[in-house]
Amino acid sequence: MGEPPEGEFQPFYTPTSKDDYSLIFESRFESGNLRRAIQVYEFEYDLILKPDYNTRGYTQWYYFRIGNTRAGKTYRFNIINLMKPDSLYNHGMRPVVYSEIESKRSGKGWFRGGSDICYYQNSMKRKNAGYYYTLTFSMQFDHDNDTVYLAHCYPYTYTDLIRYLNHLEVDPKRKNRLRRRTLTQTIAGNNCEMIIITTF
Repeated sequence: MGEPPEGEFQPFYTPTSKDDYSLIFESRFESGNLRRAIQVYEFEYDLILKPDYNTRGYTQWYYFRIGNTRAGKTYRFNIINLMKPDSLYNHGMRPVVYSEIESKRSGKGWFRGGSDICYYQNSMKRKNAGYYYTLTFSMQFDHDNDTVYLAHCYPYTYTDLIRYLNHLEVDPKRKNRLRRRTLTQTIAGNNCEMIIITTF
């Protein structure tokens, strides 16, 4: 097996045959935060998130991708280490989904997906106090061997922000009304930008 492209990692799991329907999970990309995926049944997975940085284990946001999908199969995902005692998922909210095949074919971007959604307290105790919560939902994919991204809400990464600010600085109609300065840097070394918008 050859080396992955620049910036890509070797997968943690490689299907053993064309009849191996096991999904391939990945989150080693900007804002991705899946720590572990455990296959509990043929089409069901328990998912454990990495906590948000500089918190005491807070988890609510999720963002990861899935490969080796099969069209028409019903998959069940259980994110089992969430922290909030209630969630908008109990009031109609659904995960956001992005399909690489659908994007190439029709230009379709992120959309809300999933069914049989439930958010509830599970029986896993937290170290300090209380219990974890589970978000569980079903998902059917439209294409075989697609790469599909799942997230709590529409991702907007630091790279997205920098691209947008760079675009504003070169836009002939906007660049004369904008000043961009670095206020400070984050612990990760990213610039925390200060934007001044006025007529100068």
